[in-house]
Amino acid sequence: MTSFALTNHPSFPGIQGPLLLVIMDGVGLYQGKNEGYPGNAVDLANTPNLDRLFKERLFTTLKAHGTAVGLPSDGDMGNSEVGHNAMGAGRVFDQGAKLVTNALADQSLFDGQAWKEISQVAKEKHTLHFLGLLSDGNVHSHQDHLEAILRRCNEEDLPTVRIHTLLDGRDVGERSAEIYLERLETTLQGYRDKGRDYRIASGGGRMVVTMDRYEADWSMVERGWRTHVAGEGPAFPDAMTALQSLREQYPEKIDQDIPAFVIVDEEKKPVGAIQDGDAVVYFNFRGDRAIEISRAFTEETFDKFERKPNPKVTYAGMMEYDGDLNIPPRYLVAPPAINRTVSEYLARNNIPQYAISETQKFGHVTYFWNGNNSEKFSKDFETWVEIKSDVIPFEQKPEMKALEIKETLLAALREGKHRFYRVNFANGDMVGHTGVLDAAVKAVETVDQCVGELEAAIKELGGTLVLTADHGNSDQMVEVDKKTKQAKLRNGKPIPKTSHTLNPVPLVVTGSGVDAVNLSELKQPGLSNLAATLLFLLGYDKPEGYDPSLLEG
Repeated sequence: MTSFALTNHPSFPGIQGPLLLVIMDGVGLYQGKNEGYPGNAVDLANTPNLDRLFKERLFTTLKAHGTAVGLPSDGDMGNSEVGHNAMGAGRVFDQGAKLVTNALADQSLFDGQAWKEISQVAKEKHTLHFLGLLSDGNVHSHQDHLEAILRRCNEEDLPTVRIHTLLDGRDVGERSAEIYLERLETTLQGYRDKGRDYRIASGGGRMVVTMDRYEADWSMVERGWRTHVAGEGPAFPDAMTALQSLREQYPEKIDQDIPAFVIVDEEKKPVGAIQDGDAVVYFNFRGDRAIEISRAFTEETFDKFERKPNPKVTYAGMMEYDGDLNIPPRYLVAPPAINRTVSEYLARNNIPQYAISETQKFGHVTYFWNGNNSEKFSKDFETWVEIKSDVIPFEQKPEMKALEIKETLLAALREGKHRFYRVNFANGDMVGHTGVLDAAVKAVETVDQCVGELEAAIKELGGTLVLTADHGNSDQMVEVDKKTKQAKLRNGKPIPKTSHTLNPVPLVVTGSGVDAVNLSELKQPGLSNLAATLLFLLGYDKPEGYDPSLLEG
């Protein structure tokens, strides 16, 4: 049985006041000092508080991408899921992208019971449907994974396959869908030449259909259901024609916002509506935007929208997206078994903690922070507060709910019922994903204002502030040519960048009780060092196996 006893730190007794962790989602530090680079919203913003804090004695930068957060390579950008996992877990676990890649490489994915059940349905002449994000962004999915499974489908003589493609434009270039659709169509044509009936059946932008999260907008999932399951929507003979036509009709929309479309045959009938007896695989590996559509396919008493039609299918996720709630019950690859998170240590030792964010990032400071657990470790010693996000394009209100979050958190700090507080400000990431530079600048300025007020309150309360981010995004809002290092242009204007970055993130510790504390001399500090740092500030030594603290007494 695991012991959750905490040992007092041998040289540091801990701070006296409250400990506040502020996570500025998507606020990285661009490497290059703006040399010819016009798109750094973090530097372009008026940020007197961040400017001052980044000059603090206890300031450093943390690696927040690649192998430092459990991804396959250092060419993989970080994301909020793996970032919060690493921060909360205190060490690095192989994440979904790497786990799926490995399971495909050693073929263990196909040895599992879930694949055997899916495969058997297809062998019985039912259609096998694959639904997911079509790109190589490696944040929610990777096209290589889909293509590896398609190869297996062909090897097993599975006759009929349909692909329901969610367009990205968020983790990859904002208008890059042609690349992925052409690649997939070429692959599928190769199988059709061998006598297989493998086709794209439907699609649409990821921020329009299917990929909602944290129940922010169930209408997205309902729209996906009508598109993928019922085969209802604007009809086109193939996906490339659909994309080109919709681009012409909506020239202002980038890939993530492309309306839903359905592929039809010569008789104008959908080629891939999902029928009774079919099998469906959701091939995204990341959980937050996979849970709602999985619930719609698997829950008998589902009441979020009317499932019309409501076919009985054999459904599997690429992974188990929620281990507590077993969503979905059938999955192809086991998720990372994250245990002994810092939240669990605090809860088992009766140390009150408080987590707050708005809907768009609420699951990150709760579910992902707690090691992919949707339930609290202790109802008595964990308080979770969700501020409902607005259902509007983020660039239209770059302040999002930051000011409401800040006011709610200030009230909680002054109430003084908790020892450790954590907050996520979503602005730098969610607005950064829109590609609208001016809005991202405003988003960062809003976060700066909130940080300043929270810092002042923490000082007043005799507490300590830890400031960081989970990955970069708003620090690079313009695509750059890797060779020339200059901004890429389209029609004479810089091409917006909507994806995350490979840049490090800031780490600042300031407030009462840390005058005698110094930064540890770690070679490549990363997000996983944060948990031991928080425990250090609370006066505890790091648990066995945790990565070292960023601070020393």
